[in-house]
Amino acid sequence: MDLSLHYTSFSTPADPKRIAPTLGRTARLAEEAGFAEFTVMDHFFQLEIHGTHDEPMLEAYTTLGFVAALTERMRLAVLVTGVMYRYPGLLAKTITTLDVLSGGRAQLGLGASWYEREQRALGVPVVPMAERFERLEETLEICFQMWSADNGPYRGKHYQLDETLCVPAPLTTPRPPVLIGGGGERKTLLLVARHGDACNLFAVSPEDVAHKLDVLRAHCDAEGRDYDTIRKTVLYTRPVLDNPDGFLAEAEQYAALGITQFDLIPTGDPIAFTEQVAERILPKVGSLG
Repeated sequence: MDLSLHYTSFSTPADPKRIAPTLGRTARLAEEAGFAEFTVMDHFFQLEIHGTHDEPMLEAYTTLGFVAALTERMRLAVLVTGVMYRYPGLLAKTITTLDVLSGGRAQLGLGASWYEREQRALGVPVVPMAERFERLEETLEICFQMWSADNGPYRGKHYQLDETLCVPAPLTTPRPPVLIGGGGERKTLLLVARHGDACNLFAVSPEDVAHKLDVLRAHCDAEGRDYDTIRKTVLYTRPVLDNPDGFLAEAEQYAALGITQFDLIPTGDPIAFTEQVAERILPKVGSLG
């Protein structure tokens, strides 16, 4: 079982001058401790579930570029990129850039995007849900084409590219892995079965995740996809340090379902959180699964 650090807040410490050194120190500690992955959100306003909309928030891929320069091993990803926030060809180039500069550690995390407050505030088009999923699938197709030997045009319903040239190519072969986030049973998990190397579900309960995985397996059967080739991860939103033994007992249940990675959200001081997880949880979680 792997752990990933999902960095969602830039509010601690309060001084904006301390954001960069705190982020950097946290990332280095996470890598030294053995975290497998480091992720950030793709938001421009803070989510109300984490604070207030006007709390500090940094652009995701610039942030990962900063983290890439300070680390050497951890996988780096946005959990997850909002499909409406970037043109697909430019997104493919952004992921490629991160992959090249990090030494082959980039992962494309992609989701349908939903936070309309920031979209309307910053002028991002707000389109119906069905269209967002159409755009998500076209975005994946464009990224896959840009990461192939085919430099020709792409003609979709929503996107038309005259050339899909991407030089240099990603260092990761055959391409950076793709994680699709969300547990929507009719569309999201179908896209995982068609295109995803990994999925990310909310760790609501082992029973809920078991049901989502059953749905994913059924989609894989229908699509002719080997279910076992998909890496299964969950986002754990509860404070793990309040009850480490309880978390480990729950993690064992998830591991039995085939979950291979937990994404943990720092609470309070991210440096202190990472140090405590490294001391109290990481030495025990590696034996799960």
